[in-house]
Amino acid sequence: MKSAEEIMEILDAYDLTGSLRDAAELAGCSHHTVKRYVEARDRAGGPPDRPVRRSQLIDPFLDKVEEWVDRSKGKARADRVHAKLVWLGYTGSERTTRRAVAEAKTAWHAGRRRVHRPWVTEPGMWLQYDYGDGPVVDGVTTILFVAWLAWSRFRVVFPIRDKTLPSVFAALDVTFRRLGGVPTYVLTDNEKTVTVEHIAGIPVRNPQLAEFARHYAVTVHTCVPADPASKGGTEAAVRISKADLVPTEANLADQYGSFAALEQACREFCDRVNNRVHRVTRRLPVEMLAEEQARLHPVNARPFTVAFGVTRQVPVNTPMMTFEHGQYSVPHQLMGQTVWARVHGHGGDEQIVITHIGGDGPVEVARHRRATPGTPQLDDAHFPPAPEGALDRKPRPRNTAEAEFLTIGEGARLWLIEAAAAGTTKMRVKMATATQLARLFSPGEVDWALGHAAVHGRFAEADLASILDHHRTRPAAGQHRAGENASLTQGTAAWAQYGTTEGDHP
Repeated sequence: MKSAEEIMEILDAYDLTGSLRDAAELAGCSHHTVKRYVEARDRAGGPPDRPVRRSQLIDPFLDKVEEWVDRSKGKARADRVHAKLVWLGYTGSERTTRRAVAEAKTAWHAGRRRVHRPWVTEPGMWLQYDYGDGPVVDGVTTILFVAWLAWSRFRVVFPIRDKTLPSVFAALDVTFRRLGGVPTYVLTDNEKTVTVEHIAGIPVRNPQLAEFARHYAVTVHTCVPADPASKGGTEAAVRISKADLVPTEANLADQYGSFAALEQACREFCDRVNNRVHRVTRRLPVEMLAEEQARLHPVNARPFTVAFGVTRQVPVNTPMMTFEHGQYSVPHQLMGQTVWARVHGHGGDEQIVITHIGGDGPVEVARHRRATPGTPQLDDAHFPPAPEGALDRKPRPRNTAEAEFLTIGEGARLWLIEAAAAGTTKMRVKMATATQLARLFSPGEVDWALGHAAVHGRFAEADLASILDHHRTRPAAGQHRAGENASLTQGTAAWAQYGTTEGDHP
């Protein structure tokens, strides 16, 4: 195809010469090309800048293609259209069909595309929340709860274990308290926890959600079903949160060892994004939140606890609570406080969920399998470390005699522990004897002897003195050799006559 400048040169050469061949010679092209552009100019009234469309095998079927695209509302697949055309006798290539379908779709969508108008929000009016698939922790897939304050772009992200009503209510309560107030409206998806059904296009709210909304003086709205574009703010926030928090091959993030580690990662993520200049507002979300808090409603001091189950009191001396004839552990910091317990799931997946309400709102503190009477469900992380010496006791002197004995050294401490475990009698007398021997001998020698006595279980009255005497009278290292008279090795006298006449045997 000639460029617009080349076409003008061809037409100008024809206007000067009036001859197709002369114009072709001046423009450096074929006289047929000159004729085509001249005729096209005469028909259209201007220079042709588009290629001439040649007839194709699909031309007789274009009306049918447009009909199928219109019936499918622009969703017809090119491969299915090509198969139907082949049944009608089309012999062209699938590539041509795809081009024809694409052109038909473009023409159908023209004028039907959805136009998005920028959402100009007011401070303190709208909060959106949604969920995202979180990482796997302890073999269980978690859920990321993502809330987004529309005006300030302030984000709240933290993990939850399920999307049941108690978990959602607890997440919203925590979100309100982190924001420092309650907005006028909350926008979310049509989850069963929010919308029970639609009648004539009108969403029917969950009764418990209606009570929750009245408790916090907030109005809950839901977007149009299957229309994520109506809450694009949280959709983008969920996508960014998953990209940073969920370990993938792309971000090379490490797996989380515990649910607490994931919670810490979410807090760090929120601190990072809320203290970073937003690309739209060109301001820090945390600074805009400080301004927006003046337009938020106060958070109810008493959390909504109806959905959290029944209350139970944790004893002041053990972090265990009783629920439906079973005992379950809770973090030891909650001893003497009130918790809420409820049942989640059925059959083999049944769990007991325990919630505590603190200064930051309701928080799930434990989740156990169903316990049976006499067999409590325990979590070692709920109990503090054992006191020092609770299981492995160490000697602690209570009087002067015990202190003098233990100052001899580690051998004396080992002897005391082993002798006590063996049920040795008259231990105080033997300890006094060892203290006296430490004054006669060096304390190091006595300590060595006590250690050997403990290792070999020699706790008799004269054993310590015997070990000391043997230790002092034995030869130096390398000089102690066993004599022939005391040796147990078999001698060679029996072999002395071997090979002689008298020693031979038939």
